[in-house]
Amino acid sequence: MLGTTGLKALRVDCIVGIYPHERERTQTVFLDVALDYDFGPAAASDAISDAVDYDRIASGLIRLLVDRQFQLIEAMAEASAAWVFAHIPEARRVAIEVRKPAAVPAAECSFVRVERVRP
Repeated sequence: MLGTTGLKALRVDCIVGIYPHERERTQTVFLDVALDYDFGPAAASDAISDAVDYDRIASGLIRLLVDRQFQLIEAMAEASAAWVFAHIPEARRVAIEVRKPAAVPAAECSFVRVERVRP
């Protein structure tokens, strides 16, 4: 039973950007994470041990973004997708959107979106 789980608007305060003032203090970015996996066992057992733990995904991605201090949200999105595949072996597909609200004053946010399928 292939299904999708994920996180909407995961808030991460981290260093991100190319300009000197962006490297001095944290900015907020938001991640949407969707991953496909077979959640038939979790649906049948109703046990977290059979499910993808999205708390683990959230804490892992937050740590990645805080530690790496990316310059580009493109690199942030790619690294986030790679982290999911490296740490969530059940994931068959992952889609990640990174939004940076403070990037362009006249826009609600800038964003990038990546989708990767496990080979």
